[in-house]
Amino acid sequence: MKERWLQGFGNRLFQLLARVLPGSETLRVALHRARGVRIGKNVWIGYDVILETSRPDLITIEDGVSLSMRVTVIAHFRESKGVKIEEDAFVGPGAIILPNVVIGRGAVVTAGSVVTRSVPPMTVAQGNPAVPVAKCGIPLQLGVTLKEFSRSLKPMAFHAPGPKANV
Repeated sequence: MKERWLQGFGNRLFQLLARVLPGSETLRVALHRARGVRIGKNVWIGYDVILETSRPDLITIEDGVSLSMRVTVIAHFRESKGVKIEEDAFVGPGAIILPNVVIGRGAVVTAGSVVTRSVPPMTVAQGNPAVPVAKCGIPLQLGVTLKEFSRSLKPMAFHAPGPKANV
């Protein structure tokens, strides 16, 4: 019992420190790894990011991922378990990722989106709930300008639900 309490306390302390300390590619990443989050290489974690407070071991973040400030990842709820963010994905400020979600390789989740379903690779998803809105020609990562990224986007057909016809 005492060991579990100490482990839980250490987990919460490391989460709190990772939210406010500098070191988006170093210290924050190391603190989350120490908590049990599986994190690859060259990962960038912004200020005030919350990665699953009680079961950090249910999160996998692959190489080259960027999590902008105030991203929240919730990896479990009852029987729903796990979140995987694949390599070179970008998650915008204030996005919320819910359990049982995979953010595909090179995918982009826009600011403030709520991800309730998996996002396919090389796809831009936005909204609440997040829906695919474009295909990416290149991943949004260091060395790629926003102009280059924007020019590579191919909008997807969007079918808004319309009013039901009276029959």
